[in-house]
Amino acid sequence: MNTIFALTGVVIKELYRRKDFYVLFFLTALITVGLGFVNFFNDDKIVRYLKEVCLLLIWISSLVIAIATAARQIPAERENRTIFPLLAKPVTRAQVIVGKFLGCWLACGLVLLVFYVFFGVIAGSREHHWPLLNYFQVLWLHWTMLAVVIAFVLFGSVVFAAPSSNTTISFVIVLGILFIGKYLGEVSTRQPEPVRTIVYTLYFLIPHLEWYDVRERLAFDQKLIPWGYVLLASVYAWFYSAFLLWATGLVFRRKPLNA
Repeated sequence: MNTIFALTGVVIKELYRRKDFYVLFFLTALITVGLGFVNFFNDDKIVRYLKEVCLLLIWISSLVIAIATAARQIPAERENRTIFPLLAKPVTRAQVIVGKFLGCWLACGLVLLVFYVFFGVIAGSREHHWPLLNYFQVLWLHWTMLAVVIAFVLFGSVVFAAPSSNTTISFVIVLGILFIGKYLGEVSTRQPEPVRTIVYTLYFLIPHLEWYDVRERLAFDQKLIPWGYVLLASVYAWFYSAFLLWATGLVFRRKPLNA
């Protein structure tokens, strides 16, 4: 575990040395600060609209950071040839995978915490209302969803040759799941065989990331999600993350490091 935590710390330090987080946080802050001017319009709908825009930007920023960070982990080690002394310590390939995953996931958690705290302070100062449990549920589900995304991107990093192709393909697949994943079951019923079976099977095989998009809970001040549902969603995400990490380790063990 000490080896895994050491690798995790390296990933976290790497993220905060890069400019990705600071640029995206600055852009998010610009829009979020707009909440400070909504009283000028004296319209609650504008407040909710701006909250939706800010939360959307937080989601986009977190996906950019998660995918870009995870995509460059293993390829960077191989390109810089630091993977050879790392594995000679000795460190197993499985420890490298788990350490990189935890590092990316914890780094994204810290990023989300900064984003949501800043958003909560600005929104609460305007509305004089701080639904802390709602914020916790939204942040937790968002962070849990990113675990699946990071595990998927790490799998892509041992399959695709270049980080750029992995990043592009991962973005397309993740956005596709978020926007059309929930409609595949309905679409399958309108298709002839064997397309119906293929689409319906795909609907059950893909990780349903759209389940974790509960931004409306904050934007429209809705009630808390039952905690049992939060637990089930968390277990679902952990299962997919574990499966993807297992697949990543399986491929990584058989992949030559100089390829």
